[in-house]
Amino acid sequence: MDEIKVGMADLATAKPPQVLVTTGLGSCVGVCLLDPLVKVGGLAHIMLPDSTQARDVQNKAKYADTAIKILIDEMVNLGAIKRRMVAKIAGGAQMFNFSGNNSIMKIGERNVEAVITNLNIWGIPILAQDTGGNYGRTIYFYPENGQLYIRTIKYGEKIV
Repeated sequence: MDEIKVGMADLATAKPPQVLVTTGLGSCVGVCLLDPLVKVGGLAHIMLPDSTQARDVQNKAKYADTAIKILIDEMVNLGAIKRRMVAKIAGGAQMFNFSGNNSIMKIGERNVEAVITNLNIWGIPILAQDTGGNYGRTIYFYPENGQLYIRTIKYGEKIV
């Protein structure tokens, strides 16, 4: 298996037999895009919802709004067509308990909302999602068939 590892605040594209892998998805969200016709896939490991709120926007893969656009562009460069793209997402957990109702601390939830909003802006439907909870995930995305394999410590494994 030809694995392409995607680090935190990073993104990559792949074609079969390559597999995209990212570990340590806590409050971060893994966004998997696929053009099923040409089997071009992409994975972004998104840390924060919005680059417009940040002081340092050097790493555009860190933010939902900028990473998704870059991922689409890179996939198009490999022969994908945006209108055929579909998405699967995972992560966005609430890894720590905070007292009070301060939404600024609910980074996982905000990341998921930002990813969904940005995918809607680009007209990319979400076929599956495994988000929320209070546990981390490792994901493997297979451009060959669009399968997203999700592994957790406490809650086992599944394919969406």
